[in-house]
Order: sequence, then structure tokens, then C-alpha cells
Amino acid sequence: MSEVYLVRPAMEWKQAYLDFYQEWITSGEDIVPWVVEQDPSDFEAMIQWLDDHSNGIDLREGWVPDTTFWLATADREIVGAVNIRHELTPWLMDRGGHIGYGIRPSERRKGYATKLLSQSLQKLKELGVHQALVVCDESNVASAKTILNNGGKENERFIEENGNVIRRFWIEL
Repeated sequence: MSEVYLVRPAMEWKQAYLDFYQEWITSGEDIVPWVVEQDPSDFEAMIQWLDDHSNGIDLREGWVPDTTFWLATADREIVGAVNIRHELTPWLMDRGGHIGYGIRPSERRKGYATKLLSQSLQKLKELGVHQALVVCDESNVASAKTILNNGGKENERFIEENGNVIRRFWIEL
């Protein structure tokens, strides 16, 4: 596995990000985190939208500021993305947590998710958060292992209206 680091979305990453995004689209899988679903056809506008969200500008009612990072390799490939919520709403307490992350399909099972979550927890700590909530669907065994590998302590589960069970973990920062 290549060394990886978090980068803020920027124009210099355009081609690497478009490759990352296209792989998600081609896979047909649900895109995680949700911010990767944003249409990058006007890349500069997408970067501005992400920056605005980080600064709490033009948020939907009831939303909190959130910062997005991309997980990059030394050879400038983007292998993952993370969305860090600066605080929790009641909805995020049940379903979303502080951190949503995903690894592109071709790069899974290589340890990137564990590194992505670890580095994301440090960013959350820098925001002044002392205890992080990280969640995953009960069926997502790989994500639960990633959370446990980063010190997650399981809390009570949340059951959505459709019966989906969400596992909730707290991590001391």
C-alpha cells in the first residue's frame, strides 16, 4: 500500500478526482460519502460548493458545516474521500455521525479505509471535538472493522424506518 495523506479539494486534483468519480459511477454502487455524488462537470463550482460547506455558507436548513478531504497517494491518485461534520444534529446522532468515508472500488481491502478514518479523526480533533461518533450499516462488516481498528466502542444501534440497522461507535480523540 502506498503512503496516503488527506488533501482539500482543489483544481490541481481535477483529473485524479474525475478518475475517482468515474470509477464510482461505472461501478453502479451507492456512492459514499454523499458529497461525491455532486456533479463535477463544473469542477471549479463544485470546489467552491465544498469550500462553502466547510465554512457554513449556504447550508440547507438543519445542516451543519462539513469539510471534505480526498485521500491521495504519493503518485497523486485519489483512493478515497471523507466528509467530516463539525457537529451533530439529532439526525446525525442516529444515522450519520461525525465522519462519512468511502474508498474507490478498485482500492478496497488494502488498508486505505483504516488510514483514512485515522487521519480524519485527527482533523475532527483539530475542530475541537473530543469524542467522535462513527456509524455504519450492520451489513457493512468491513466498515465496522475499520471503526474498531480506530478505537471504536460500540453504542446502542439505531433501526431506521425501513428496518435497516445502523451500528453506532464512539471514539475518544
